Amino acid sequence: MESIGIRHLKENLSRYMKQVKSGQSIVVTDRKKEIAVIIPFDGTPVKEKVLSLIQSGMAYWSGRKPRGMTHRITSKGKSFSQAVIENRL
Repeated sequence: MESIGIRHLKENLSRYMKQVKSGQSIVVTDRKKEIAVIIPFDGTPVKEKVLSLIQSGMAYWSGRKPRGMTHRITSKGKSFSQAVIENRL
C-alpha cells in the first residue's frame, strides 16, 4: 500500500484517484502519522465494508456517537445552508 502526505495528495488528487480506481489502496499521512486509507469502491454495501475494516483493525468504533461538540452552534441571520444556496446562484 502506498503512503502519501496529505499535501501531496491534494496537489495530485486526480492521479491518486486513478490509482484507487485501478484497485490500489492509499494510506494518507499528516506529519508522518497515518490518518486515513483510501480504498477502491467495490460495490459491497458500505456497512459491510466498514465492519470488515473494524475487524481487520484498520478502523475502530467505540459504539457511541463521535465525541466533539456538546451543543449546536447557533447564529443570527440566515442558516449556513441558505447562505450556500444563495452563493450558488
